[in-house]
Amino acid sequence: MIISVVNQTNGEISDADLLAAIRAVNRQIADDFVPYWSMPATLRLEGTRLDQPRANAAGVIRGDAVLYVTSATSKNDPEGFHDRNFRGVPYGVVYSQMSVDMGDPWSVTLSHETLELIADPQGNNYVMGPSPHDPRKKVFFWFEMCDAVSAQTYEIDGIALQNFLLPAYFEPPTPGARTNFLGNELEPFGIAPNSYLGYYDPKKQSQETAHSDTRGKARHAIRQRFEHTRSQRRGKK
Repeated sequence: MIISVVNQTNGEISDADLLAAIRAVNRQIADDFVPYWSMPATLRLEGTRLDQPRANAAGVIRGDAVLYVTSATSKNDPEGFHDRNFRGVPYGVVYSQMSVDMGDPWSVTLSHETLELIADPQGNNYVMGPSPHDPRKKVFFWFEMCDAVSAQTYEIDGIALQNFLLPAYFEPPTPGARTNFLGNELEPFGIAPNSYLGYYDPKKQSQETAHSDTRGKARHAIRQRFEHTRSQRRGKK
């Protein structure tokens, strides 16, 4: 997968800084993510002009998916532009203001959205597992790589990146199995401190969220304030 990255931040994040973060995320994908998930991908910074008609859209974005990096000062509408020009092509949105509100470097959000876009491009995959509130009950967890460990980070080349889940997280418990890249203590289908996860409850026929603590609930609430996030789009399906 080639993921086109489009800088919509009106200079708040320079292309040079974004390129440095893209290099770190590309290393994360190749060295850390692919050995566990066998899902290769490459981020590539594309043009920044989003006011072009459909006839010129291919000159701006050439990837298999699109990641828009936008800010609180941006006047662009990533979803509107995307629907006009690339309807059906997977996409994600990185909000720099969301990172500020959560207390994370924006590079963590870039890493988070990238890994989740790779693993579930359309945001419509689920894994059956025990309900967070009643292990006897089965629900369908969102196949998201980072939500359950969203407060945990590490660095590559001095750039902060998101911890992510491993295949053992989505399977029955196996003694000694690592459920996340950093190897932090976390049971399958569990929630790390200060984090959250989403799932579909077939009995309620609704999308639900669970939180490890008040900070995890706050992190999810911050994400919900921003339009076009993956969790919001799941709720519309």
